[in-house]
Amino acid sequence: MSEQCVDDPRLSKTKKSKLSAPASKERFTISELAKEFRITPRTIRFYEDKGLLSPERVAGVRTYSRRDRARLVIILRAKRVGFSLEDIAEYLDLYDTDPTQVTQHRHLLTKIEALMSEYEQRRANIDQTLRELKSMRASVIQCLKQDRGARRGT
Repeated sequence: MSEQCVDDPRLSKTKKSKLSAPASKERFTISELAKEFRITPRTIRFYEDKGLLSPERVAGVRTYSRRDRARLVIILRAKRVGFSLEDIAEYLDLYDTDPTQVTQHRHLLTKIEALMSEYEQRRANIDQTLRELKSMRASVIQCLKQDRGARRGT
């Protein structure tokens, strides 16, 4: 989930360009980030309240650094694929304590594999439920056909 590891083939060229802040831009307002990522300022404040973002306040106005913006990219992507805020916080904390990012990447790999396993189990459960529903539907359709036939015969 680090910016170097955010290569997602589903992202269009437009979305990929969002991963890198404009070279001339060092600080961002909450409105700029909200507009860029199509989220509400309240969402950004929520992540701030959870300790995931740390904007500076200049004359009472939140300003976000390039680092905050990069963290927001990671947060949004991680949330989209199902990571909890706790998992995201752990990941971001490791980023700050491990300059090599090896520990961070190992931790992330473990979390990814656990999440994939959870989703695979969910998919198996959904597939089983769909099989049961299809069987029930077939039974109901058969009953309806028999009911129609019985009514015609009377």
